[in-house]
Amino acid sequence: MNVAELLDRQARDTPHALAIVEKHGGGRTTTFSELQERAAQGAALLLELGIRPNDGVLIVHPMQTQLYVALTAVLRIGAVAMFIDPSADTRILDACCALQQPVAYFSSPLGQLLRFRSRAVRAIELNICSGTVPGAIPWGRSLHMASSPSAFAVAPDGPALVTFTSGSTGVPKGAVRTHAVLLAQLEALRETMELQTGSVDLTTLPIVLLANLACGVTSVISDVDLRRPGRVDGAHAHEDAAACNVTSATASPAFFGRMLSCTGAAQTTLPRIRKIFCGGAPVFPRLLDELQNLAPHADPSAVYGSTEAEPIAHCRRSDITTADRKAMQNGAGLLAGMPVRAVRLRIIAEQSDQPISQLDEERFAQMTLPSPEAGEIVVSGDHVVPGYLAGRGDAETKFKVDTTVWHRTGDLGYLDASGRLWLLGRCGTRIDRDGQSLFPFCVETAVSDVPGVARSALVAVNGLTVLAVQPKVSDKDRLKGELQLRLGWARIDAIRFLHRIPVDRRHNAKIDYPALRRVLTK
Repeated sequence: MNVAELLDRQARDTPHALAIVEKHGGGRTTTFSELQERAAQGAALLLELGIRPNDGVLIVHPMQTQLYVALTAVLRIGAVAMFIDPSADTRILDACCALQQPVAYFSSPLGQLLRFRSRAVRAIELNICSGTVPGAIPWGRSLHMASSPSAFAVAPDGPALVTFTSGSTGVPKGAVRTHAVLLAQLEALRETMELQTGSVDLTTLPIVLLANLACGVTSVISDVDLRRPGRVDGAHAHEDAAACNVTSATASPAFFGRMLSCTGAAQTTLPRIRKIFCGGAPVFPRLLDELQNLAPHADPSAVYGSTEAEPIAHCRRSDITTADRKAMQNGAGLLAGMPVRAVRLRIIAEQSDQPISQLDEERFAQMTLPSPEAGEIVVSGDHVVPGYLAGRGDAETKFKVDTTVWHRTGDLGYLDASGRLWLLGRCGTRIDRDGQSLFPFCVETAVSDVPGVARSALVAVNGLTVLAVQPKVSDKDRLKGELQLRLGWARIDAIRFLHRIPVDRRHNAKIDYPALRRVLTK
């Protein structure tokens, strides 16, 4: 098997259909047959350079056509594509390369700057660039080469992708997607997102674009900087979506927030869009409501998952009842929806970050909590990453039940009477006082529904519960009164208004709690 065979199949079945529409630089279109041909030529270049199966190729490149040409070429010869967030600092870059030393580095011209920042990147012998940079092998050489033969056959458990975590919570880990896991993940995304040949998707998430390629969906890459979704030009993204007649859109809450921020009385809707999928960070009902206004013929959906298990659950806006909204406003957590068909999901008693030893089915059943008791969310399935590079991180996040590997998401939640998943936030965030438990994420979910709030976060500071609020209105006294009225059940000690609540560098949507605590204790 080889994941690259999926692109070969699309090139045979729909050779002249557009695979990628790239709006950068005035717009460029690439058909499935052109993409497959360029990937086959790229594979020939990699082989000529001496790259062989299981060799690691570190890739740092924006979401552009050239990225997927190179990625497919790497997979085609059975090599391993390694991805590190380009915003990672030098310490993270060096630590990731130490886990598995790449034999080659592929980047954009801008990505070549990492060779000056990181000693480990400079140490990589083969340096390949999608443009022309002194000292780097130009990828353009591949255009003059004969195509390599068909994709190499690899074992199902052979590594295909290694995606390194940011290391924000400790040393970085490399999530290893084997060819079998990656195929299962693409199939799970196809089913959940109802990917159909001929659809046109505004795509901002790399794994979704790969799924689109596998399913014959045209991916539109807007001419915006996707490295910082919370800072993109929303009006430009809106224009690209309208110009390309997209029928679906897939992005993070921060990206969609930027698109929505540009809407006004004169801003047109996107009536051709029939499907919207939002994920990568918490997706609150108010955002789904606003997306419904942007795309009146769509039924916006929230997708819950992670690098190690994507997707896990899925919730359409139309699935959220008035009673559900009321429950979220009163501290029930965030509705994530029904678990996807491909996943097995259990709620177990929270283990306080302690490793879980080998279990049998009987012991696992004893640990599993009945509905609607809250606990730690664990998942397994063919599309769930079974382990990390060199085993680093396995003890903390993996455990076996007989021979089945289960993944600990690190999230708290519960299943309701209908089998739907509700999220309560990260493990270890529960605040216990006066014999009662308060989940900060439940407060943040409730606050997300209050008009005038851009973002909020609840933290414990010096024994007090402090709600930090990033307002969208100038009348803070009125907003504070509204929050106090809505949150009587939470017994918040203090409300602090901040110009900006710090968020993660990758998605620009997840709260950076350590940074927030530093701000609040100044």
